[in-house]
Amino acid sequence: MDAFANRVAVITGGAGGIGMAMARSFAQRGARVVLADLDGAALERATAELAASGAQVLGVPTDVTKLDSVHALADSAARRFGAVHIVCNNAGVATFGEIKDSTHKDWEFTMNVNFWGVVHGVEAFVPRLIAQGAGGHIVNTASMAGLVGMQWLGIYCASKFAVVGLTESLHRELKPYGVGVSVLCPMIVATNINANSVRMRPPELRNPGDPVSVPEVGATVDVPEGAMKGGTIAAEDVARRVVRAIDRQDLYILTHPEQRGFLRRRAAKLDAMFEEGTW
Repeated sequence: MDAFANRVAVITGGAGGIGMAMARSFAQRGARVVLADLDGAALERATAELAASGAQVLGVPTDVTKLDSVHALADSAARRFGAVHIVCNNAGVATFGEIKDSTHKDWEFTMNVNFWGVVHGVEAFVPRLIAQGAGGHIVNTASMAGLVGMQWLGIYCASKFAVVGLTESLHRELKPYGVGVSVLCPMIVATNINANSVRMRPPELRNPGDPVSVPEVGATVDVPEGAMKGGTIAAEDVARRVVRAIDRQDLYILTHPEQRGFLRRRAAKLDAMFEEGTW
């Protein structure tokens, strides 16, 4: 069975960046697409673009931090297309700063979207995928910051490490049901995530001193020097890797060749703890 043709794919954070790039790629392979996003205007634009290209598409305003909202997304997708086969829990925010300087609101905001947003997607869609008995695939978006701890990204790392662990476990659990599971761990991708994270942050979770006016769509936000390293790739490059991973049933989706060095150094440090005289 083709992983995409005549299948239904739901993508949270689907109105831009990696989410929209995945939507385009899935539609090109013949999938029907459900876009979910908190930004209503961006969602309308993205849905119109896909529809103009000939894709069958549904846009559903969704707040992934609310379980009821994600259940409503699943219900809307099922009503429109009858089933769901691919679920991309992709909505995410970026948070910068050292842990010692972070506030509880920083933790709440980041974990609500990056971790609980994925959990809510799992809760809403996994029982449906199993009950359908038609296979399918789940892609949870984490980050390279979910594989290697980084300064200035402590809270973000915590949220993404949690997604990696959740996904590794889910991969084992759903294999007997014929449902594939992947975790997407990109490095730097050309998206508006930094500005959008400021723009879409709920007022009740902003800190004193945060900007009163939020950046316009497409604006850039300064990040601490050294917080993010590596080359920048296009969202379309990431989407191609996601399509390949679904076709091949890969667990890990990596995006940058320089990731190999980081991961090898981390593995070497762990392995060295078993050497004679250390263990």
